[in-house]
Amino acid sequence: GSKLRAQTARKVTEGGVAVMGHVGLTPQAISVIGGFRAQGRTAVRARQLLDEALRLQEAGAFCIVLECIPANVAQAITDTLEIPTIGIGAGGHTSGQVLVYHDMLGMTSHPHHKQFVPKFCKRYGQLGHAIVKGLEDFKVDVEEGIFPGTEYAPYKMSDEERVAFDALLAKDEEERQRIHDEAAAKLDDSDEYEKLSLYGSSKD
Repeated sequence: GSKLRAQTARKVTEGGVAVMGHVGLTPQAISVIGGFRAQGRTAVRARQLLDEALRLQEAGAFCIVLECIPANVAQAITDTLEIPTIGIGAGGHTSGQVLVYHDMLGMTSHPHHKQFVPKFCKRYGQLGHAIVKGLEDFKVDVEEGIFPGTEYAPYKMSDEERVAFDALLAKDEEERQRIHDEAAAKLDDSDEYEKLSLYGSSKD
């Protein structure tokens, strides 16, 4: 929403690319705004957000995301703009709403994750535990040779093509073995280099 970003948005839209604006908390700029903090909680800053939204509209944005700002500020911006607004942690007076689906569906099951779910996010599911179980089952199936098996290896060669392919492999078997051995030697040398350079001098 800054003047520079509005200028960038104008250049992009003039190039024929649709732009959705974003004001309030902009996660891509947290190092500049001081972390994940609500924005627009003072009268002066709230007015700045409105001006930023207006600049983005003027620059050609088709819609603006309003993130982590007071509901009354989001309402004022929405009422002022001609383009729609999408709120995330901005109250119920925006044109539409959005949430990060990882948060709203509980896709991360680690207990510490709860500390990082935004206060404005309602949990509509708890998929994390099912995801973890699915990944664990996949790991077991692979380790035990159950997956993929023949059932999930559906692409086949005809018998004729299989014989022809085996014949092609036989023609350069020795050359392929040489290439394999050279590559293995290079990897061994590389591993030894890593041990010496990254993990201290070898005592051997």
